[in-house]
Amino acid sequence: MDYLASVRSESGRLSEVARMGLDAAVPSCPGWTVDSVVQHVAQVYEHKIEVLRLGALPEEWPPDFSGRESLTWYDEARVAIVEALEKAGTGLETWTFSPRDSTSAFWYRRMAHETTVHRIDVEQAHDVVTPIDPELALDGIDEVLYPTIGGPWWEEGDTAYPVDATIRLTAAGRSWTVRADATSVDVQQGSAGDAAAEIFGEPAAVYLWLWGRVGDDAIETAGDAEVVRAFRGRVSECTT
Repeated sequence: MDYLASVRSESGRLSEVARMGLDAAVPSCPGWTVDSVVQHVAQVYEHKIEVLRLGALPEEWPPDFSGRESLTWYDEARVAIVEALEKAGTGLETWTFSPRDSTSAFWYRRMAHETTVHRIDVEQAHDVVTPIDPELALDGIDEVLYPTIGGPWWEEGDTAYPVDATIRLTAAGRSWTVRADATSVDVQQGSAGDAAAEIFGEPAAVYLWLWGRVGDDAIETAGDAEVVRAFRGRVSECTT
């Protein structure tokens, strides 16, 4: 997967569509406009540039970005994040939030999906949604399930959705089996064992459903509908 190419193309499309109007409301993010998305992604890029530069989290964040013109800032930041990733390569030791990967390769992947999801936001705001590459979408399903959901974030039971069930997701012949309870989420590749609920559909549909960018009508489900609802709620607690 060429994540750097995805960052370039997806960030370029986001910039192109944002120029259709910064005031348009983003349907999947109540209270956000296209301008909110542009500024959010620019700040995410700036943060990851610092993480890659320092190999650690910045001690004080964020700096004062007020007064920056949104599109100019965003375009400068999208060039700079590509340059920072290229300079780091994929083997640089750095801070990440993944228990399994503390290299800059993590940020190649994360920035590709951060950009893709928010590209969809601005496209939905202007009703000009374009497809997501199926391979990228499958990879995005994998990434949102682990580490975004399946990391060690739940040990204190800090969730409004203490679903206690096994959920299976399937797209394009690939499956993931998720065992969730109030204090853990475990993700396994494959379709072994029984599941209380199943979620399936085209890769982009499942990917965007997990990120809350499309509704339940975009996917198909089987089994316990309440488990599906609770699982989606659990996902929403760790995605933006």
